[in-house]
Parts: sequence; C-alpha cells; structure tokens
Amino acid sequence: MPTTAFTRRRVAIASLALATAAIPLTAHPANASSVTAAITGSGATIAEAATRLAVSSAPATRLTLPAPTGRYSIGTRALRLVDSSRRDPMVKTRPYRELMVSLWYPAGPSNRPLAPHMSQMAAADWDRHSAPAMGIKQGSMDWAATTTHAREGAPVDRKAGSLPVVLFAPGDGGPRTLGTVLVEELASRGYLVVTVDHTYEADQVEFPGGRVERAVPLPSKLTPNVIAKLLRKHAKIRLADMRFVIDRLDKIAGLRGVMDLSKIGILGQSIGGSVAAQLAHDDPRIDAGVNLDGSYVGPIARTGVGRPFLQFAAQAHTRAGDRTWKSFWNASSGWKRELRLAGAAHGSFTDLQVMLPQVKDLVGTIDPARSVAAQRAYITAFFDLHLKGQATHLFDMPDQRYPEITLVP
Repeated sequence: MPTTAFTRRRVAIASLALATAAIPLTAHPANASSVTAAITGSGATIAEAATRLAVSSAPATRLTLPAPTGRYSIGTRALRLVDSSRRDPMVKTRPYRELMVSLWYPAGPSNRPLAPHMSQMAAADWDRHSAPAMGIKQGSMDWAATTTHAREGAPVDRKAGSLPVVLFAPGDGGPRTLGTVLVEELASRGYLVVTVDHTYEADQVEFPGGRVERAVPLPSKLTPNVIAKLLRKHAKIRLADMRFVIDRLDKIAGLRGVMDLSKIGILGQSIGGSVAAQLAHDDPRIDAGVNLDGSYVGPIARTGVGRPFLQFAAQAHTRAGDRTWKSFWNASSGWKRELRLAGAAHGSFTDLQVMLPQVKDLVGTIDPARSVAAQRAYITAFFDLHLKGQATHLFDMPDQRYPEITLVP
C-alpha cells in the first residue's frame, strides 16, 4: 500500500465517513481508495481491509466480466463533452467543465473490436494509484486486458426501436467503468445507457489523446464535518454534470431517432444513488431512479421523491442504522420499494463483485454470480416497469429464484 501522505489522507476520509453520524454508511472512497466505491459494509475500515487483504505477487492476472443476458448484442462509444457555460467547480483555473461519458446500446452486426473495460492510460493509472490503496499489489492485475462485451463504435440496432435512457452515476471518486456489469445488461435489454465520469473527483479520467486528469488532493485535515462538506460539494457538482449531460443527449451525432427522451431513468451507486434521488426530485425529465446502497447527502434525505424509486441495500444497511434512509423513505410519496441483498457489502454493487471476489470486506460473502443475477433481474425489472410499462411480480412477493433478496416492508 502506498505510504504517501496523499494516499493516507484518501484512506482516512473513507474510514472517517463510516463514522460520521450524518452519513452513517457512506464511506467516501476518497479517490485513491474510492474506486472500491465506498467500500465496506462489514464494519472494517478500508485501511484495515487493505492491511489484511493484500493480493499476492503472482504474474499479472487477467480478469473477465460476466456476459449480459439480454437479446441484443451491444455497442459502446466514448465521448468528450464540454460545458462552456461554467468554470470547472473542482479546478477553478479551468474555464469550462469537461466530462467523459460512454454510451451503451443495442448494436447491429459489427466486426469492430470489443471495447476495453478501462482505457489504456486510465488502467495504468488505476494500477499505480487506485489498486494499491485497496491492498492490491501494483502489477498483479492486468487491468488493461479486461474487455467488455460491447463492440466499440458499433452501429445502433435500429430494430430495437426507440430506446429509453438510463443514466449511471458511480460511487464517489469511482470511475464510470465500475458499473459495466449492470450497464451492459440494461443495454442488452433494450436501453441506451449513459455512464458519466466526474472529472477531478474520480481517481482518473482519460480524455482523447491519452491525457489523464487525476482527482484533486483532499484537504490535509479530515474530520467528519470536512468529509460531510466534501460530499455535499461533490453531490452538487454531480447534479449539474448530470443535467448538462441530459441537455446534450439530443445533440449527439447518430442518436437522433434512437432515444426516447420522454423516458429517462437514473441508476447510482453510493453517493451516485443519492444524486439519483436528488435528480429525480429536481428534474422533471427523470421518471424513475435506483439507489444502490448509498446514504443520502443533502436535502433529498428530508424531502424524499414523488417518482418511482428503488433502494437496494447491502446486508448490513438498514433504515434503523441509517437515518437518511429512514427519513427519505418516510418522505417519499411515489411508488417505492426497498430490497436487501443477503451476504452483500457496499462494493457488491460495483464490478468489483466479480473482479475481486476474494476481498470479502469489500464485496461481501455472497457468491458473485448470484449477486450479479439478482441485481440484474431486479434493476431491469424496475426500469422495465416504470420506463417500458412491462408488468412484473418481483416487487410484490419473494421469488424463489432469488432467495438472497428480501423485500423490506
């Protein structure tokens, strides 16, 4: 594990966030360790987990992601978007806000190469800075060799019809790539999914030409109040980023007539789940939202939402233990459900569930294949119900196919 003060501060912020009463289960991964996506659900701090769970120095391991199960082949495109209407709120010397997003969609026949899970320079930076903070020895994993199941730049399958849109928001400090397992499933089921990197908050963001922008350093003195303030700042910036991305969707070349912008959902993990709720509250273009195990940050904890919303919790995350979940639930007036995934930890709701199943403090004790199957089933059913109008009984009663799922009344 790196010994720089920079990295130690980033580990500390995650540990302190766990103990912050206002955000009791939101571990701010603090960028260098954040990419585990707010990482524990077990009660262990990230520092403790990293100390116990260092990966052995075997030859670099190649990782794989489970294939999506929908009827469509999928494609993906990465895009750089520039919001010239505002200075970058993270780096004030930047005269505009610059983002990287990826589009995931049903694709027609193509012999284009499979897209990488992480772009080359981002993967190299992850290996140097992010993985060691999780206790993973630099060079032990060949992050750049992991591929997705999407053809890079493949044409959209016009036979799939007009596609509902789902935005994906990663955990605080995490890259957009860590939601790929769920994102690919939605694309294969007939959705256009947009994943968003939040520049200078995410550990690393690679822009065209191989330029990598890293997260801004954290304050030297971290207290629960400082962490809470940082999370509120990041949430506010993310909301503006997401609104800008929605504004730009109908201007992206090649997408006219492909998207149904009257049907937009949002899916977020950790702080991304809180942002999903706030956007569903604030923006009338959002029709439905899902929070993957994130405590609520800011006013949304008090106001709740009036639109369909799903809370998906790790085993240790309860309304009794997280007062933001309790107040949000009580204030929400729309269709709402809460699910609990037995054996899951906070990182179970990221790609790390299948990439690092041996790191139990990060991804729990649940079998990775069972975890992925349950998440894919319920998240897809939620959006099918509320964006496509397709009936489901999954939210009405327990389903014997997914015994790991509890419907919380």
